[in-house]
Amino acid sequence: MGSVNGQSKDISPSRKQAIDSLALEKVRDLSKYIAIIGDKKTQYTEANRVMDRAEELFAPGSEMGVSSLTSNTVEYYVVRKYFERLMALNYEKVKIEWYNIHYISDLEKQPDGKYVGVVTVYQKFEGSNGDEMVYKDTTKKDITIYVEKKQTQIAGKVIEFWDVMLGDIKVTETTA
Repeated sequence: MGSVNGQSKDISPSRKQAIDSLALEKVRDLSKYIAIIGDKKTQYTEANRVMDRAEELFAPGSEMGVSSLTSNTVEYYVVRKYFERLMALNYEKVKIEWYNIHYISDLEKQPDGKYVGVVTVYQKFEGSNGDEMVYKDTTKKDITIYVEKKQTQIAGKVIEFWDVMLGDIKVTETTA
């Protein structure tokens, strides 16, 4: 796992480590949410609740890439539309697993003071009807990570904190 790069004076090494951990935790949370949304046994109301929670992980306007072994194109959907399409897939059973989650680029400070980095994940997708495997693939995805300093008020005091948001999820490779 990489960390926030050393160019910045405003993030201490221990804070960098905490930010990295938070980013990876949010990616793992998204992985769990996707598995729940894609699971055909999940009740509609529960899937909607999980979609709401999952959407909160993302910066506004973020998109997720969808690929298939049967097409050379990658389609991009706003996050909510992606979840709705995932829930509506025409399989009796869907299994989605994310693994090998790691930073591929350190966070870099942007002119606006935010930091941007990239986390890579591998997604194993399986769709089946009954006992018959209908479709499966493995997709390598790059997730843009945004880190910015925010403020909140607690008991009348202004508290600054670093927040991590997920951005676009790009498909970089799809294999059988």
